[in-house]
Amino acid sequence: MKLHIWSAGFATCLVAGGAMATPALFHDADLKLGQKLIAEHRCAECHIRKVGGDGSAIYRPQGRINTPGLLRGMVEQCNTELNLGMFPEEVTAVAAVLNRDHYRFK
Repeated sequence: MKLHIWSAGFATCLVAGGAMATPALFHDADLKLGQKLIAEHRCAECHIRKVGGDGSAIYRPQGRINTPGLLRGMVEQCNTELNLGMFPEEVTAVAAVLNRDHYRFK
């Protein structure tokens, strides 16, 4: 019985610890929506055209994007420049996916 209680408590700490690793800006972001929007708007194709290779070199330009807010702002800039028509929660969802997959801000 004691082992079961300890295991449940440990699992709760792990889950809570994982949630703490996500920046507050992205806590309620819909990651599935973000992934869908990245695919629909063909972000990777644009990044490949801009930087070559697989496009991933566009992430973490030298000292330019170093906070969750700046990351979200960069996604908003793409949204505006490319006239994508994303709503604020969609911009946040895309930024949250980029944070999860590339930036890993805590």
